Amino acid sequence: MCFSIQMTIAQQKQIVRISEIEIYPEYLSEYKSILKTEAEASVRLEAGVVSIFPMFQKEDATQIRILEIYADEDAYKSHIASPHFQHYKTTTLKMVKSLKLVDMSAIDLETMNKIFKKEMKTENKSEDILTFELSDKVTREKVSYRNRYGINIAADLYLPKEMDINKKHPAIIVGTPYGGVKEQGAGIYAQSMAERGFVAIAFDESYNGESGGNPRRISSPEIFVEDFSATVDYIGTRPFVDRNKIGVIGICGSGGFSISAAQVDRRIKAVATVSMYDMSRVKSEGFKGSLTTEARNKYLDQIGEQRWKEFEGGKVIMNELPRKIDEHTDPISREFFEYYRVPRGFHPNATTEFSMTSDFSFMNFPLMDNIKTISPRPILFIIGEHAHSRYFSEDAYKMASEPKELYIVPNAGHVDLYDRTDIIPFDKLNGFFNEYLK
Repeated sequence: MCFSIQMTIAQQKQIVRISEIEIYPEYLSEYKSILKTEAEASVRLEAGVVSIFPMFQKEDATQIRILEIYADEDAYKSHIASPHFQHYKTTTLKMVKSLKLVDMSAIDLETMNKIFKKEMKTENKSEDILTFELSDKVTREKVSYRNRYGINIAADLYLPKEMDINKKHPAIIVGTPYGGVKEQGAGIYAQSMAERGFVAIAFDESYNGESGGNPRRISSPEIFVEDFSATVDYIGTRPFVDRNKIGVIGICGSGGFSISAAQVDRRIKAVATVSMYDMSRVKSEGFKGSLTTEARNKYLDQIGEQRWKEFEGGKVIMNELPRKIDEHTDPISREFFEYYRVPRGFHPNATTEFSMTSDFSFMNFPLMDNIKTISPRPILFIIGEHAHSRYFSEDAYKMASEPKELYIVPNAGHVDLYDRTDIIPFDKLNGFFNEYLK
């Protein structure tokens, strides 16, 4: 009885609407494709979206009707601010001849409850949302462990489905792109390596994703490097892992963190980076050294002032990827937007934002000064031919000692190597780790 009352109250807060849309005939096919993608992403990613149900009239396919049901006003506001809705809105504006929004009220709330049984989830219960399809060749298990600061690290452990747990196997640790989470590109890499026979694990960095640590959205070079060693602690104590055969893959920003970890953690026997970013370098020097001394000092002064404001209870300022793009958006921001802010790579835990004051640490502590000490353990640098970040890997390759290899993926950009499984060189990675983790 109590549950029924609670459901009735919740339903009374629901927003029910029918969108009546007419589309210009020449855009109909394109519009339907965009709408389908937006509707699927809304229902999959947003707990407060009960229904986005598009339809068209049989007599006139240009007459579109969408049944929209939101849990409450907050869910609706969150939806219209979401990246996938904003993408839909901006790309279809020229296609819509007319639009009418008709607010509705339910006649029979009890029956509606039977039709729509989607559970209302809290903000952080998005653990089963993946931006890729889970392979039937692997098993995925959610695990957690603590780093040496006592912060709980959340991770996904991928195992070959037919793996003999009574034997010991080589293991691969995968770090996420800077601002990403384990359910995106890192999970793709971990799954693909598990398909090839490795024990693989993808983790969320401290203060981000499902990992612990407060305040949230902190970025720390030391702690992010420590998270790799904490994952070595965990994976190396599994009974089915050969602790002398542990390798790492660092994607984007975690490429630099993985290199830094390997400089001191000799338990890491082989390192591969993909689309590597040296976050300390780009923060302290700017992209390709574009940050002048005057500009650097001005930014450091801004951070100092911001620390005082936050100490006195002021608003925390975040550096983040733009929420919208236009013709004035720079190419690098656009490339990241077209992964993180659209259904292709969007995940609710990947906000791509870090506190402005976190930059103090990155501008003070270089990540790869001791890269030569990794030798004689090998490093494989993988980068796209057209990646804007290519110079990070090329310069690191020059700094590193043998054995080392720089592998260029033809016709690939930076973000392409996050999720484009048709061009990501998994066979190259497989051969590299099979050779050096034997």
